[in-house]
Amino acid sequence: MSNLKYGVSLYSYTGDINTVLTLEDAMAQIADIGATGIEILGEGHIPNYPEPSTAWIDQWYGLLEKYQLEPTNYGSWIDSSLWRHRDLTADEGAVMLARDLRLAHRLGFTSVRPKIGVVSMDLRPHPIWEEVIERNLDLAAELNLIICPEIHAPTPIKHPVVDEYIEFIERTGSKNFRLLIDTGIFQRAITTAKHDGLSEEAQEEGWRKPLAVPMSDLVDVLPYVSFIQAKFFDIGDDLVDGQIPWREILQTLKENEWSGYLSSEYEGDRLPYRSIEQVRRQHALLHSLEAEIDGTP
Repeated sequence: MSNLKYGVSLYSYTGDINTVLTLEDAMAQIADIGATGIEILGEGHIPNYPEPSTAWIDQWYGLLEKYQLEPTNYGSWIDSSLWRHRDLTADEGAVMLARDLRLAHRLGFTSVRPKIGVVSMDLRPHPIWEEVIERNLDLAAELNLIICPEIHAPTPIKHPVVDEYIEFIERTGSKNFRLLIDTGIFQRAITTAKHDGLSEEAQEEGWRKPLAVPMSDLVDVLPYVSFIQAKFFDIGDDLVDGQIPWREILQTLKENEWSGYLSSEYEGDRLPYRSIEQVRRQHALLHSLEAEIDGTP
């Protein structure tokens, strides 16, 4: 039986976090919409990363308890282009991932999304990815963590990258390596949202371009999926999302009895306070659709 849970990534509040929102303000917002999970980016949201103070960790756990939230997914970076003159080695990458696995465990998370540098516009990960992850599978098992690379536009599900991940799962037999699906791959219409710092090519060929991945492709990989980032760009006053087919997504998840978190990842225009209202609208929409699908008032 499907058991869908809802959370929010602090990335959704980019531009608002640490300006108009404190960490506690963000947690209060998440709890107020009825969500139970919180997702963070290690480098972006942990002061003094990768060595937060004991006081901050105590504050973190105190706020989790106060707002009845559970840590879900921890975003990690393995920067294969850290130096101009050479690529990161597998040894160095393995050390970075191990560091973040231990920190994620210390903060109570259950999964880690490693973002390894890519070598192509369709987001093929640097070749060190396999060795880096395989060398950390025992540690992930020891810490009860799932390592879950992200399937993100412009990479569809039917793609060599995903095939290689699934082959890795089957070869190692590890329960500590699974897939993270970003719902931006199901986008059906273009978004006009702009992000400072992204080239026009990156915006047109990246997250802005609709891939329209069919639900049948999602069904094929669901047994390997442990976490879903509920990417979206804009939800109107009428609670209509013109880009992401949420009814189809929820219907597919429930029909195939997938259980786990859908974690809001707002990536629309970064105007002050807009992310707060947008995340609230998304959760209202998702809860409404799930009730309709379940046939409950």
